[in-house]
Amino acid sequence: MKVLACDGIHEDGLALFREAGWDVVVAADPIKDPQVLALAFADVDAVLVRSATKVPAEALANVPNLKVIGRAGAGVDTIDVDAATAKGIAVMNAPDGNTLAAAEHAISLLFALARHVPRADAGMKAGEWPKAGLTGFELEGKKLGVIGLGRIGGTVARKAQGIGMEVAAHDPFLPASAAGKGSVPLKTLDELLAWADIVTLHIPRTKETTNLLSEERMRAMKKGAYVINAARGGLVDEAALLRLLDEGQLAGAALDTFATEPLQADSPLRKHPKLILTPHLGASTSEAQQAVSTILARQIIDFVATGAVAGCVNLPPLTAEAAREVGPWMPLMSALGRLASRLVDAPTRLTVTYAGRTEALDTRPLTRLLVAALLGPHSGRVTPVNALHEAATRGLVVAETVGGDGDGFDRLLRIRVEGGKKPREIEATLHRGPRVVRLDGVEIEFDPQAHVLLLRNEDRPGMIGTVGSQLGAAGINIVNFALGAAGEGEARAAITVDRELSDKQLGALRATPGVLSLQQV
Repeated sequence: MKVLACDGIHEDGLALFREAGWDVVVAADPIKDPQVLALAFADVDAVLVRSATKVPAEALANVPNLKVIGRAGAGVDTIDVDAATAKGIAVMNAPDGNTLAAAEHAISLLFALARHVPRADAGMKAGEWPKAGLTGFELEGKKLGVIGLGRIGGTVARKAQGIGMEVAAHDPFLPASAAGKGSVPLKTLDELLAWADIVTLHIPRTKETTNLLSEERMRAMKKGAYVINAARGGLVDEAALLRLLDEGQLAGAALDTFATEPLQADSPLRKHPKLILTPHLGASTSEAQQAVSTILARQIIDFVATGAVAGCVNLPPLTAEAAREVGPWMPLMSALGRLASRLVDAPTRLTVTYAGRTEALDTRPLTRLLVAALLGPHSGRVTPVNALHEAATRGLVVAETVGGDGDGFDRLLRIRVEGGKKPREIEATLHRGPRVVRLDGVEIEFDPQAHVLLLRNEDRPGMIGTVGSQLGAAGINIVNFALGAAGEGEARAAITVDRELSDKQLGALRATPGVLSLQQV
């Protein structure tokens, strides 16, 4: 077996591969060119990367021997996981190894902001005595708002409480029932931003969290508040941040991660006096690098030797026989989980029923995959391996039932998600392709893997034409329009379109007379 180690993987992890009889090849520098990367991947069984070497789909086009990509850290946003999955390549990470390092770096930025440490140091080294204008503030008694209460965010909260700060958190993916269970009170995002003196982010970057701290939200913060982002670049609107610092709405900010990395040499962020910048150092401690390298090495060696999938972010635990049976269901489960996550933001109970002929179907990996997809868009921490554990931690009760009437289908999957104002129900099948056949009891068929608009409208003539005309005028092609009567003067529709709609286009549709609600999933 052969492993390629990029980005300065710690020697302790590489030693474990050598002890197991692996051939270890170390790349001298990060490999930036996807074509060069593809050549380097061509004859290796495993690849280890940190954040400098990115793994796009084109680097995986012809990798006959590659079995696993290991990220020596938590985030896998630099790896095209979908492309790896399509190639049958496992993607693993080591999220526990750098928790303490990342949390401590956020705390260090907190202290640096409070006491103007970088500006004072720069002035002293320039031969000055820069005491005037550098009066700081004490952290004890200040209000710290933590966005994301996972491993790192929870550690930051605990340490901040230890120095006497008042701490509250926002985690949109924890149900409201969890608010009183921990030592950190939960608030809505708006409440947290209005309450906090300092806001620190500890969430993954996803479509939903990109620019989570927008100009509008930062303007809603306390005047003179501070922002810390030591999580992922792109969570904060950087241009808006500069404007608010210039205006004095925000007193300062500390960034360890950036929308584009490495940060451009001419970036205006570099020259702003109210900004503290570090070059993505969150996991850069010797202890963290040693820990993630050894954790990852053990996981990969076990995976190749036994098929164990600890730390795997894209594979449920499957035997070869089970994989053949459940394989066709897996894309549908992932799509349904993502759909359910859009329907119910903070689910508290998930009931999965496998109806019809189920005697040969191993439902356990499918349920794990569904739960991982339900929680996964909101956090990089959830995988099919740890999905049920994470569900229990978040207060999500998962119930599974096997058997019962398939309502005319060979196999019918019924999903009930509770946690919003009312339960949402999805029924789906693989008959004639993966598709939803009922939504909330209304018979409407659509492919949950496609771009779909879920419409609730008044049940009156002309609605289909009105909505269709608006979409056509916006240049949106309708692939399928499924409509079902819901009773009480209402109808439901699932409109499959050829591409995603912008917020402006969605807003125009929602303002259409007769449209009661519209959701893009």
